[in-house]
Amino acid sequence: MTAALSLGTYRVRAVGQAARIALAAGSPWVDTAPNYAHGRAHEELRPLLREYQTVRVATKAGFFTAEQGRTALADGVLTREEAAGRHSLERGFARWQTERSLATLGRVDLVFVHNPEHDGQGLDRADLHGHVREAFMALEEFAHAGRIGGYGVATWSGLTSGAFSVPELLTLARQAAGSAEHHFTGLQMPISLIMDAPITQALNGGGPLMQAKDAGLITFGSAPLHGGALLDAMTPELVDIIRPGLSTAAAALLAAGSCPGLDVVLTSASTREHWDDAAKALAAPLTAQELRRVTDELTSE
Repeated sequence: MTAALSLGTYRVRAVGQAARIALAAGSPWVDTAPNYAHGRAHEELRPLLREYQTVRVATKAGFFTAEQGRTALADGVLTREEAAGRHSLERGFARWQTERSLATLGRVDLVFVHNPEHDGQGLDRADLHGHVREAFMALEEFAHAGRIGGYGVATWSGLTSGAFSVPELLTLARQAAGSAEHHFTGLQMPISLIMDAPITQALNGGGPLMQAKDAGLITFGSAPLHGGALLDAMTPELVDIIRPGLSTAAAALLAAGSCPGLDVVLTSASTREHWDDAAKALAAPLTAQELRRVTDELTSE
């Protein structure tokens, strides 16, 4: 089963335009954050979310723009030093930021704690985990009240650097909820042919994606083109190994989206042509054997 192609709005300049294309094409999820598009992403998405009532919405808590930091400082949510840091997992700030996200977007299905490893720079693992637990406690309040569908973690390097593991995140969620009945429901991490360790691990039946699936989490793969770097790095020979006749972007997305255990693959495609190109490729996922051939080719290079 291939992952569902969905819109990710990181580094998308015209968020509203990209969202209209993706939602008209049937994107089941929109992934965003308060700091995307220089803080304008939520505002651009709101009218479209009213129009497309069935699309599910994921946003984040953690990073914020300079302007949002000044507002949080004025509201007494952050200290001046915290506001200057542009990232916070403090419980009061996570609560404040999520309230603002709900007010702007109108509805939220999933709130990811955004790159918690960023908050852990200079901290030991125990202190970092304490910060993550604080953010989880704020989000548990929203989920328990039915104001959000659940929460999770969107990480870039936390799972590969050893900052935390999926079992540890689940333990922190249970601690935040005070019971096994927590609302930790999603995990987002980079999945691509550059950051391909999760693919290899999943093909072998292990790694964070398999751990997340075993726990019943929804799994999201971010940066399948690695910020566009794969478009230059992939050779015609590698594209042919993935599937002859595909564009470079579609081949890279197909490889990422075929990863075992992945539910959603996020793309920032901003034209209908690019969206349809990717969707057509993902309609016929690679088998595990075909995907392993791709990863073996990368290892041999």
